[in-house]
Amino acid sequence: MAMSETLKAISDPVRRQILELLKVKSYAAGEIAARFDLKQATVSYHLKLLKQAGLITERKEKNYIYYDLNASVFEDVLTWIYSLGKGNGDDEK
Repeated sequence: MAMSETLKAISDPVRRQILELLKVKSYAAGEIAARFDLKQATVSYHLKLLKQAGLITERKEKNYIYYDLNASVFEDVLTWIYSLGKGNGDDEK
């Protein structure tokens, strides 16, 4: 997973709202689309980008695909951001 892909995925407000939804529970694509004033194809596009960035996972149950938040990727992003704040260590001698 490229960090730039992850950051690009979370830069969009709709994708951030989808992630907020999935933080609470799993949703099927149709349930996610019903929460937004967007076409199913648009929601599918956002889900595809989130999945490519590793931020969500999908699982099939009967005739539906459910999406879940992949919390471990957020931990990686936070670790990376935290490491930026620490600098390269040259100042700490």
